[in-house]
Amino acid sequence: MEITTVAVDKPEDVNVILGQSHFIKTVEDLYEAMFQSSPGARFGVAFCEASGPRLVRRTGNDEGLTELAVRAAQAIGAGHSFLVFMREGYPVNCLNAVKMVSEVCHVFCATANRLEVVVGETESGRAILGVIDGAPPLGVETGEDEAERKSMLREFGYKQ
Repeated sequence: MEITTVAVDKPEDVNVILGQSHFIKTVEDLYEAMFQSSPGARFGVAFCEASGPRLVRRTGNDEGLTELAVRAAQAIGAGHSFLVFMREGYPVNCLNAVKMVSEVCHVFCATANRLEVVVGETESGRAILGVIDGAPPLGVETGEDEAERKSMLREFGYKQ
């Protein structure tokens, strides 16, 4: 097996959800999950078929984000993987809806960080082995850091 990493190319203000599913219906069901759980969000979805015509299926309500998702899906090239690229919303608002899509088997990450996908390749194809999401910690939270975190969550409306 050959193991490589694929950097996901995206602007800093874009969040990504990367997962694995099992059926062509995934692309339509992910669209519905995103639209219903985050109606104000802009998003693009790409799904790699693992059999049949083996196309990258795509949908979304933002053409630019859909194209970003397609390019990332092509670069990763792992069957039955999917990506959701989103703006004007956060994965925390839609992640449970995405995980509840009946075809979704696994979510590897939901992040706005720099993202690399660890890919294994054999004669049979490619698989996502894991992700590198952001950078390693530089220290431990202080009291001041804790206060800042709590303030930020309230500022975003996630806590009262």
